[in-house]
Amino acid sequence: MPHLNKLRTAVPGGPGKDIAPPSLSRLRTALTLFFALDGFLFAGWVVRIPAIKEQAGASASDLGLALLGVSAGAVVTMTLTGRLCRRFGSHPLTVVSAVLMSLSIALPPLTHSAFTLGLVLLVFGAAYGGINVAMNSAAVDLVAALRRPVMPSFHAAFSLGGMIGAGLGGLVAGGLSPTAHLLTLTAVGLLVTAVTGPVLLRHPAPVTEQLSKEPAPTRLRGRTRRIVVLFGVIALCTAYGEGAMADWGALHLEQDLDAHPGVAAAGYSLFALAMTAGRLSGTALLERLGQTRTLVAGGTTAAAGMLLGALAPSVWLALLGFGVAGLGLANIFPVAVARAGAVAGPGGVAAASTLGYGGMLLGPPAIGFVADWFSLPVALTTVAALAAAAAVTGYSARHASAPQAG
Repeated sequence: MPHLNKLRTAVPGGPGKDIAPPSLSRLRTALTLFFALDGFLFAGWVVRIPAIKEQAGASASDLGLALLGVSAGAVVTMTLTGRLCRRFGSHPLTVVSAVLMSLSIALPPLTHSAFTLGLVLLVFGAAYGGINVAMNSAAVDLVAALRRPVMPSFHAAFSLGGMIGAGLGGLVAGGLSPTAHLLTLTAVGLLVTAVTGPVLLRHPAPVTEQLSKEPAPTRLRGRTRRIVVLFGVIALCTAYGEGAMADWGALHLEQDLDAHPGVAAAGYSLFALAMTAGRLSGTALLERLGQTRTLVAGGTTAAAGMLLGALAPSVWLALLGFGVAGLGLANIFPVAVARAGAVAGPGGVAAASTLGYGGMLLGPPAIGFVADWFSLPVALTTVAALAAAAAVTGYSARHASAPQAG
């Protein structure tokens, strides 16, 4: 198969400057668009949750139970998608999941009870989990073929897509009904998939010489499983902070520091913007520092930033802390997922992603419990503690994965 041989090669242009063949460049562009689409669609759904809650006549507790549908669907699908990727390929799975996510995002505003909302969110969550494992698996293969640590650039596209989706959603929320808004997102998702999907379907995942000689294990066993779990724990520590900041950052600024509601709302935006900037510079950082030092530096920076954000006596110092925390957390998740994938292929990506997603689910309720026992500032210091734990774990895992560029 000549095209596979072409994908296995890269033209050396000096350390960290391999020139990708045109097919790899097209694959990178297509995958970047799918990451951005994932963030765009998910953020578009999130900003319409209040309106859909009202439409479904759900109480806060009913809504919480319905939202578990997203989590349950995602976790179940994530555990299966690694196997499906090995059987059918990560590229077709990415395209199929994008179609399902685009279609299912139109379902929530059509429901009129918390029960039916939970059922359709199971479908939406399943598509969301599927596309995240499939496209991350595809990205791991492409990173290996490019011989450059470009994984953070894909996650930067996800963050940018999320920021655009949330921003546009906020702008149209007053003029468009949730049904019209989310149907528009369906059309956008299907259009993007129709344009970029054929690129993935025409080209199989690139196979490096090392991967062709040492195929990823079909099951995670022994030392491989321990290594993947280690990187999954690192991803969990990062996602815990992202979930906590999304749900509790603004409340901390408004409740504990008497910030104006507009300033408080800007707290998470600043955090997300800092994460996006950190991921955009992630490839250069990885090439300069290497993966282990990037993990350690990121975890340490995030811990310091969150301590400042949680315990600062003024709003502006807290905002500075949130920005520093975002920069620190930015590249830990993509590096952890990439290293798990390098060790164990799609199964490693699935396991690490599932653990990471679990951290995002664990963060908000854990913060709430600790806040009830002590205070919200004290609760937010747990984000700093887990970021420091990610730094320590990253250093301990320095010899635990297959060698990669950077």
